[in-house]
Amino acid sequence: MSAHKLVGLAGSFNRPSKTFALVENVAGLAGEQYGFDNTIYDLTDVGPSLGQALRRDDLDSRAREVIDDIVSADVLVIGAPTYKGSYPGLFKHLIDLIDPHELRAKPIIITATGGGDRHALMVEHQLRPLFGFFMSHTLPTAVYASDRDFTDYRVSSDPLSKRIGEVIGELAAFFPSRNQALIAAE
Repeated sequence: MSAHKLVGLAGSFNRPSKTFALVENVAGLAGEQYGFDNTIYDLTDVGPSLGQALRRDDLDSRAREVIDDIVSADVLVIGAPTYKGSYPGLFKHLIDLIDPHELRAKPIIITATGGGDRHALMVEHQLRPLFGFFMSHTLPTAVYASDRDFTDYRVSSDPLSKRIGEVIGELAAFFPSRNQALIAAE
């Protein structure tokens, strides 16, 4: 049985980034539990052609490869930093370059980061409706992390770790045989 493909996308240009760290943490734990092959990107990986592209064909080859990876993934972990209550514009622009049918029925773990608790509803009021438009399956548990949940760009909070564990468990609805095979092999 070949491994399913998980792609993580952190909607940030910053390196290091708490958003990237969160996406990487969630993807890593999901990969361990379900045997996914993981690839993680951020907007720096997409590159400067994103800001100039009106259509997907306007992107350079590297940016097109990232989008191709996103749409061919079996599962996505999407993370966005929160700016003034929403996701960054270039993150949304990247998503706008994806045809709606390309994400239809795809399981997506939605995550976000922000400076404090005021932004916690961004996952429900911004990301869930965005991927609802694509008719994707956003998992019931969304993950929001604030600055206090990290130490040196690593997840360090027990409540956050528990929430991440909950959403990873929800992937079993999409990959039940893989989960059971991994449990049996232990």
